[in-house]
Formats: sequence, structure tokens, C-alpha cells
Amino acid sequence: MYNPFQILTDEFQAEYRVNLSLVSPDGAIMLTLTNERGVAARRLISAAQRNDAVRLNRVIESIRLGIAIESGNKVGELLTSMTGGSVAPVRSGEVNAAQIARI
Repeated sequence: MYNPFQILTDEFQAEYRVNLSLVSPDGAIMLTLTNERGVAARRLISAAQRNDAVRLNRVIESIRLGIAIESGNKVGELLTSMTGGSVAPVRSGEVNAAQIARI
């Protein structure tokens, strides 16, 4: 049986205290992850995201990526696992504002 609340709890409870609360009549929920340092992540999850296993998995990956970026840990490894190893190399150098404006 598909239980998105249990999936979210199982996914994060090893590292964080998980709090799920209903925030709107349309079924959106607020996921708050905390640890001894405070709030690690807070995410509003729509009913559509919550009720679709693929979309919920994307939300979970997005939360993990956001936490990794904020903490500076394992970003490359996480991106590699999320993309199946097909991460384009990061180019270094100056950004040309004129080129960006054309995009």
C-alpha cells in the first residue's frame, strides 16, 4: 500500500526529526526536517506531488540536494546518483553577461 507519509518519514528519520503537517484544504503538507542545529529543510509538498510516487521521489531528491548544497557535503556524489552518472563537467571562467542575455 502506497503511504507517502511513511515514505517521507522513512527516507529522512535516520538523520532528522521529521514533522509533517497539513497546511491547506487542498491537501498540501509541510515537511520540516530538524536536527540538533535547528531546521535543516522545510518544504511545501502539494497533494499532487504527495500522491504520485515519481513526483514524490523527485521531491525527496530535491530536498537531499538542497541540504547537501547548504552543508557543502557530497553534492557531486548526489548529483551523480540522481542523474545516473551523466553529469556534465563544470566549466570555470568568467561569465559573459551579453551571452546570458541572449539565452
